[in-house]
Amino acid sequence: MKKLFILILTVAMGVSLNAQQAKSKMQLLETEHDFGKFKEEAGRQTYDFIVTNIGTDPLVIQNISASCGCTTPEWTRSPIPAGGKGKITAIYDPKNRPGPFNKTLTVYSNSSPSMTVLTIKGEVMPREKTVEELFTFPVGGTVRFESNHLAFTNVKKTEKKIRVMQIVNTSDKDATVEFVNLPSHLTLKLNTATLKPGQKGMVEGTYDGSKNNGWGNVSDMVRMKVNGVAVENVYYYVSANLVEDFSSLTKAELDNAPVFNVESKTVSIGAMKPSTQKDVEFKFQNTGKSDLVIRHIRSTCGCTAIQQGSKGVIKPGEWSTIKATFSSGGYSGRTTKTIYVYTNDPKNSEVALMLNADVEQATAAR
Repeated sequence: MKKLFILILTVAMGVSLNAQQAKSKMQLLETEHDFGKFKEEAGRQTYDFIVTNIGTDPLVIQNISASCGCTTPEWTRSPIPAGGKGKITAIYDPKNRPGPFNKTLTVYSNSSPSMTVLTIKGEVMPREKTVEELFTFPVGGTVRFESNHLAFTNVKKTEKKIRVMQIVNTSDKDATVEFVNLPSHLTLKLNTATLKPGQKGMVEGTYDGSKNNGWGNVSDMVRMKVNGVAVENVYYYVSANLVEDFSSLTKAELDNAPVFNVESKTVSIGAMKPSTQKDVEFKFQNTGKSDLVIRHIRSTCGCTAIQQGSKGVIKPGEWSTIKATFSSGGYSGRTTKTIYVYTNDPKNSEVALMLNADVEQATAAR
């Protein structure tokens, strides 16, 4: 009974103490505001949440934390006396943020409770973009492309793939555009021979995978002429990822396909001194049921020289190697390089091999 009495007395004292401490009280008529729909060009939107201190002691707003850098809070910094009013201003910046938004402001004060969450929401209607924003690649001071990069992504070695890109004549004269010295696997042309001032056109690109002997990620830098004049030091970048076409294989052919089974996809060279070379070797076996063909091997860095083992065709059950020589050059610290291997294994047609090295920091010459 005595313990129970002490417990009740302790709780009562705690409640009394909290009641004495919580003498400032923040009251908000609302904790959420909807800006509705507005245009991005309307700029920053602001709203004032009105604060009333319904306590007996001054109310102090100590800090406000926003959930996003797009939202800035401002508030009454001086103590708000009993019965007095202050405000919390929420400022939302819609620049480059089209679409719906829902953000919060967390208010910290000497009130009880000490933390209050305010919410602002709305929807930003995107502004109309300028020609320069829509067409980011200027050529010859006459025309602009949407980009300097036409990406065909995956292209099967048996297919022709088409990609298009918009172009606009930003000059006050007619404009013609030609793509010169194109490789045999690539065709680029405009759907409109001559673009009138302000007129938009379309670049039509066709990539013939069967005419490119490469594998994996390949690219071409294309020169251009505008109104018959070669544009110097400006290139149109065309890329593709050339892959083998396994779509026509039957279930029986897939079951009897070769299998590129590498012993380890990662090899550690260990410690190396600067400007030295070390050799690594990736061992692999054909664990499939038909001949394995290594189509292509490439490194992502000129610092890594690749040498395939003596066999380009590996019989079922046979082993072979891929050798690489890494030049540490001016590298320092943990260094990782990647080697891509392309095979006729339907499940491992592109395999990434990695080599790691710990290159010592070069010492300054005395």
